[in-house]
Amino acid sequence: MVLLVLALIPSLALAALWGVSTAQLALDWRLQARHATLAERGITLTGDLAAALREERRLTAEILADPETSPTALRQQRERTDKAVRAFRAGTGSGTTGLHGELRDALARAREELKVLPEVREDVDDRISTQPVAFGSFTLMIDSALKFTDALGNTDNGAVSVRAQPLTDLMWANETLAREDAVLTRGWAAGHLDKTERSDLVEWIGAQQYLFEDRIASRLPENESAFHHDTTLMDAWHTKTVVEQTLLQVPLTEPDDLPREAGRWREAMEELQPRLQELTGRLAADFNRANAESVRDLMVRMVAASAIGLGAVVIVIALTLWLTGSLRQRILALRDEAARLETELPAVVERLQRGEDIDVDAEVREVPHGDDELGRLGQALNLARRSAVETAVRETEQHRGFERLLQRIARRTQLLIGLQLKKLDEMERRHEDPEVLEGLFDLDHLAARLRRYEENLVILGGGQPQRRWRRPVPVLDVLRSALGEVQDYRRIQIEVQGKPWLSERAVGPVAHIVAELMENATAFSKPPNPVEARAGLVGRGLVVEIEDRGLGMEPEEYDRLNAMMAEPPRMDMMSRADDARLGLYVVARLAAGLALTLEFRPSVFGGTRVIVMIPAELVADAPEPDADAGASGSGNTGAGPRSEADADGGRATAAAAGMPRPAARGTAERGETAGAPAAPAVPSADLPRRSRGQAAAAVAGGGTGTQDGGSRTPDGRTGADGAAVNGAGGGTRPLPRRVRQASLTPELRNPPRRPGTDEDASPHAHPAPERSGATVGAFQRQSRITRGPASEQDIPPADVSTPQPGGTAREDRE
Repeated sequence: MVLLVLALIPSLALAALWGVSTAQLALDWRLQARHATLAERGITLTGDLAAALREERRLTAEILADPETSPTALRQQRERTDKAVRAFRAGTGSGTTGLHGELRDALARAREELKVLPEVREDVDDRISTQPVAFGSFTLMIDSALKFTDALGNTDNGAVSVRAQPLTDLMWANETLAREDAVLTRGWAAGHLDKTERSDLVEWIGAQQYLFEDRIASRLPENESAFHHDTTLMDAWHTKTVVEQTLLQVPLTEPDDLPREAGRWREAMEELQPRLQELTGRLAADFNRANAESVRDLMVRMVAASAIGLGAVVIVIALTLWLTGSLRQRILALRDEAARLETELPAVVERLQRGEDIDVDAEVREVPHGDDELGRLGQALNLARRSAVETAVRETEQHRGFERLLQRIARRTQLLIGLQLKKLDEMERRHEDPEVLEGLFDLDHLAARLRRYEENLVILGGGQPQRRWRRPVPVLDVLRSALGEVQDYRRIQIEVQGKPWLSERAVGPVAHIVAELMENATAFSKPPNPVEARAGLVGRGLVVEIEDRGLGMEPEEYDRLNAMMAEPPRMDMMSRADDARLGLYVVARLAAGLALTLEFRPSVFGGTRVIVMIPAELVADAPEPDADAGASGSGNTGAGPRSEADADGGRATAAAAGMPRPAARGTAERGETAGAPAAPAVPSADLPRRSRGQAAAAVAGGGTGTQDGGSRTPDGRTGADGAAVNGAGGGTRPLPRRVRQASLTPELRNPPRRPGTDEDASPHAHPAPERSGATVGAFQRQSRITRGPASEQDIPPADVSTPQPGGTAREDRE
């Protein structure tokens, strides 16, 4: 179809060009024919009108000079003038459409000037008009008519214009002679001439001689030139010349001295005027013949050009259609081959993505083609097909290798992080110095965040997180676990409605997703504005909302992020190396794996609100108290089993929050545990030794949750007893609660039991420390955690400060 269009467009353009050129020639011919017709009528009618007006002007001047003159001759001449006016109006009234501007304006002016003729005659009859007024009125009408003849002589054909020039010059020469006749007739009747009239006579005589001798005689055709020469040899012409020479020789100071040849002048004029009219008619006929020949030649050229152009158009269109049909058949064959490639190549790429091995030689079949241009195109198609398949195979192999390498490096790094966290745990248990513990807590928190970043690399490399849990976990503990992996955790407020639990297979991904979103919220909101994390059950499952009070984003950015969450793009780590939104890609992948729904919205506070919709099938019921207690391994005196994050090289806040242990799994290299062996249940006396991130999760989580009736201080932290709020709450306690004063020596313990203390807490769950210094240090740490940063001295070091621009925490939302 495209080939046909490409072939038809030049053909249609050529046909249109032929049509336009033919139409232009036809229009030129039509306009020139109309001009020639108007000139043929107009010159004759204008000559008759000018002659009638001249005679009436002369008789009017005579009767105004001598009132005793009989008006009969004037009245008869007026009838002849009216007849000439009517003929002129009828012959030139067919319209001026298509005429050039000069001719159209000259004709309109000539027709308009004739409207004053009745008024001029009325003034003459009433003896109101004067000689200058009457003479000027008639002269103006005659000038307008002669200017119309000048416009008729201006044509686009140069030869016709040359023929018109002597005709218009002769008509103007006749007019100057007629003016001279009219003034002399009045002067002889009145017996004198004033200075103005004598000056005009001198001017008209000079103009007449210039026209007859210089312009007309040299441009007349041969026959008309002989006729003009014979006219100048007549006695009447000699009389005219004598009178004119006499007028030129009389000084202007003698206005009454007129030539005495009045009678001879009148006879000469009556004899010369017919001769000049005949010469005018001859020149007009010659001009009309030239006009007709020009119109006929133009018509011949138009017909010839139109016929030749039409023939060329037909030949070109026929040849184009024939060539197009031949090329179209061959191109259709190439198109069919390309269509087969269009279906085969995607299938090959899809098989490569599924992990199949492709034999390039077996998949690429050579298609034979000719040796001409289209044949070389077919050969190029074969080469392109082979190159495409080979490139796809090579890139897929490189991508697979890179993903394997990335996952292997990430797994090994996770192993090292696990060993590091284990070592930090051991050091925290050995040291009692607050300053040393402060540094260890900072390292512990950084290692927890580093573990999350390593899991990001695993996910982006096509793998899955290896942290697993064996049983459901309270949603509050999941949020606390995510909180422990955020740098600026102090600004995050957690609130959970009810006591929802999350199924074991969703604990790790949801905690990772929430941690990434919390990190973004703190990074893009100005301290000390809080970040709120809320969770609660809804009709279709569980909803987690994270809302900050930052600057927000543009509507287009919200739409782009929501589209990415709905359909996570396939990540190519090499091409995304400079992308600052890798964290959101991780969130999108994890959400897609669990069928979670994420939506970014503007917040009423001006920031961003993220809604995470967890399906109902991922929401679990609270486990039975007996089963949970047995799983904890320490009854009601321990803090619960540590998270399997420790087993795979991580140390999320599950240990501090009381999250249950995830299912153990091997490393990327061997089927062994990726970190240290699973740690036993942590006794309550060891809770003060947890890392800063874990303590943050417990403090921040307990500061907003209200599920177990614990007290809450005005600054949003836990009550005076320092206990973090248990997510299970009520009678069902899936996680063991901390035993008050378990870390103190017997001498420092408070014998009376306060209300709310667990009745079944084991008094000997943890032995008392052997050194008093360690006991005092543990007491100080527990007190600091319980109080929270109430004063500037209690605020942790700069490692938990607000992320700075360009830092790691900012890299996930740009």
